[in-house]
Amino acid sequence: MPHLTLTVTDGIADVVLNNPPQNRIDRQMADELAAATEDITRRNARAVLLRAGGPDFCFGGDIVDWPDLSTAELRALFEHYMDVFNAFERLPIPVIAAVQGRCSGGGFELALRADVIIAAESAHFGHPEQTLGIVTLLGGIYRVAERAGRARAFEWALTSEQIPARTMADVGVVNRVVADDTLLQEATDLARKLADGPTRAHAAHKALLQVWAANGTTAADQVMFDLAMPLFETQDAKAGLASAVTAYKAGRPRPALEFHGR
Repeated sequence: MPHLTLTVTDGIADVVLNNPPQNRIDRQMADELAAATEDITRRNARAVLLRAGGPDFCFGGDIVDWPDLSTAELRALFEHYMDVFNAFERLPIPVIAAVQGRCSGGGFELALRADVIIAAESAHFGHPEQTLGIVTLLGGIYRVAERAGRARAFEWALTSEQIPARTMADVGVVNRVVADDTLLQEATDLARKLADGPTRAHAAHKALLQVWAANGTTAADQVMFDLAMPLFETQDAKAGLASAVTAYKAGRPRPALEFHGR
């Protein structure tokens, strides 16, 4: 039985974790996420909605077999997970995560690969690894630090406390908090809005942030025009600029455009 499903409809790739009761991440789910990531690219999706079935997003990794594995086997497993998560993170389209209930360990680290996190009021986030005597294996601590700062990231990793969605929104880890019964609709609406937008420009903005995160502002400045100038050759930018000039000359507001992602 699949632990993850993918459907692509009208440019939105809907990725659903479905490994009840806790949606724990195992090799099967990681392999299915890797296949889904490749499929999303092949099918020309323009936005991704990452979500989970059931009351909780994900409790983290499926640790049942870990005590029976050698250190080398564990390393190979975790490196595989890291490669899969990072490939998902590098998708050149916006990724929105809709999170409800508990979001812990590897599940939290997967949500952090999204560009936008929309959390239900029921959502709580945490790093349980410290309670096991290990670390955030898939980059959780420094991805939280990138969003919320070193001090908070270190404290939460040290304490393994469950942090409510409102607190995560206050410090910038989560983009917005919504009622549980509107979570899916609000996340879907945002995915629809982004999928209808200028796909190539979205990809360039995402690439610029990735360069900045890795190497800082100076590095991002150095690649800015390599990423920006090709946009002026796209159908979307040409239509957008022409529309803006026409509206300006006529003294009227610019109309909303239908972008085609090319």
